[in-house]
Amino acid sequence: MVGIKEYAEKFYKSAAWIKCREAFINSLSNKLCNRCREQPGKIVHHKEEITPTNINDPMITLNFNNLEYLCQDCHNREHHANVLTREDVKFDLEGNLIKNIPPEKKKDIYS
Repeated sequence: MVGIKEYAEKFYKSAAWIKCREAFINSLSNKLCNRCREQPGKIVHHKEEITPTNINDPMITLNFNNLEYLCQDCHNREHHANVLTREDVKFDLEGNLIKNIPPEKKKDIYS
């Protein structure tokens, strides 16, 4: 499963999670994202992150109070908010890290 940590794969494929996820979505009065309330929800997210230590604790993994229904954008913000990006480098088609030259500066170089 894409984006799922290896230790959690079995849990997310389990009948218990599949039933819990479906029941949680069906319990919602509307299907909008619980955070932005603008886009349709897409992902049932654990507020307290599942870890190797708590993955067998149903009060964490299967408890509606630990779940929220998020749109893709809000879920991405939750998991990728601290990812650093740089504008001065990029990857070429072969995956090599190269210096990124903005289009306006390319004109100066090739003039």
